[in-house]
Amino acid sequence: MSLFNVLLIALLQGLTELFPVSSLGHAVLVPALLHLNINQHARDFLPFLVVLHVGTLLALLAYFWRVWLGIAWGVLRGPRAGDAENFRRLAGMLVLGTLPAIVVGFVLEKPLRALFAEPWVAALFLIVNGGMLLLGERLRRRAAQSASGALQDEHLDGLRWRDALLIGCWQCLAFIPGLSRSGATMVGSLRRGLNHAQAARFSFLLGAPVITGAAVLEIPKLLRTHAAHAAPLGLMLLAGIVAGLAALFSTWFLMRYFRRHEQAALNPFAWYCIGFGTLALLLLRL
Repeated sequence: MSLFNVLLIALLQGLTELFPVSSLGHAVLVPALLHLNINQHARDFLPFLVVLHVGTLLALLAYFWRVWLGIAWGVLRGPRAGDAENFRRLAGMLVLGTLPAIVVGFVLEKPLRALFAEPWVAALFLIVNGGMLLLGERLRRRAAQSASGALQDEHLDGLRWRDALLIGCWQCLAFIPGLSRSGATMVGSLRRGLNHAQAARFSFLLGAPVITGAAVLEIPKLLRTHAAHAAPLGLMLLAGIVAGLAALFSTWFLMRYFRRHEQAALNPFAWYCIGFGTLALLLLRL
């Protein structure tokens, strides 16, 4: 791939993986709309994809380093009271929320991507994603909780085990190009009574094991095809750095945004998805 294509895809991965606008949908639509020559079956594409996932993962680990350190500390300390217990409970929530994606990923990922990977289908589901975000705001207003929010702690102690599992089920929608992982998990979190900042926090934390799994699943293919020798190492590292920095900025910006905006915070992203999806459909038909 050319340097321009590498930087563009890296930026798309880093930004749209965390913004509730579907990274997979943009990865399908943008090259099609710009008529970019990107061969996803080329030998250098697989290691490129793994590096992008690693860059995004490192950004999430860096931004939430205190949480991950607390989780490790809580797990290692064993059954004790205080923050160790809180972090251990959060770790359990993340594991439970990841299980649905593991099951669906092993069984249905390839059929779903093959079925829905056409650009016009991705554009259509991007519009659906916008509708899902608007629905999430309506569900948020109807959620049974106090006006100030029932969950004010950073450990999300009020989140129940069933809630984590249901949010994980929402996350599985992201296997369809055009539907956002972070958007779906935020909608599921809002429905379970979290506010926007808490929903974003849980969504981003939940993204780390999912992104790790996506990268790990590609490693055996990488070793079988020996594709690591097909792309310049410097270009690969540049892609990972760009994706990581973009993801770090996205996380910082979105956490700041959702802390400051509680009313209809998902609406701007919803209308963007509806607008871009509609425009993409029109352009693809021309």
